[in-house]
Amino acid sequence: MSKIESFKQALNEKRAVKIIAGIDNFNAERVAKVVLAADKAGASAVDICAKPDIIKMTKDLTDLPIFVSSVKPEELAHAAILGADAIELGNFDALYKKGLSFSASQVLNLARRTIELLDGEDIFFCVTIPGQLEISEQISLARELENLGVDLIQTEGHFTNSAPSDGARGLLERAELTLANTIELTRNIDIPVMTATGINSTTAALAFAAGASAIGCGSCVNKLDSEISMIAATKYLVEIAARNTQYAVELV
Repeated sequence: MSKIESFKQALNEKRAVKIIAGIDNFNAERVAKVVLAADKAGASAVDICAKPDIIKMTKDLTDLPIFVSSVKPEELAHAAILGADAIELGNFDALYKKGLSFSASQVLNLARRTIELLDGEDIFFCVTIPGQLEISEQISLARELENLGVDLIQTEGHFTNSAPSDGARGLLERAELTLANTIELTRNIDIPVMTATGINSTTAALAFAAGASAIGCGSCVNKLDSEISMIAATKYLVEIAARNTQYAVELV
């Protein structure tokens, strides 16, 4: 089974866990820690930036499927040439901090341009739906992306500078929008949905309950201080995803 086929199987079983090193994380040492932790903990995939030396390093470090994320179609097409197992248009959440935003038409045009540059190459293609769009726009965009042949939709919440509430309430507040977006999108498209933004050990089960086939987890892993803590956090996420599969089987 190829690496991307193993990820597709995890998607089909609604237990996929993608660990995100960061679209703007160009620190090779830091990325390596995240990748190795994801590998040792049994994650379904890793998500890295489009920098060529980071892609090469990651390929040398792990046999996990490698997602390469960028908002530039040229970088995504080049990542496919460099051996990425999947490409992802997004994650936009990290770019909101820089004052950037993306409309539905911009995302659709970027997706079309990426497909054009791939020139028929068969590679798994994921697109993030900007979380700040009205839900009707998100649904319309997701349907158009599905018609283009995109394989996976990733949801997100929204970036805010306001301080979160303390404890579990703050964690739930951060994930609230992406969970709501997941519910709406899974009801309206046939391709799988991956829930990201604010997904951690507290909110992961809620993402699967909302209909997600996968979770994308970044800061709850990549902001930790040591590889050991990253492994522990990822293992717990993988266990939560596995329980979701078991529960789905029991219902059947």
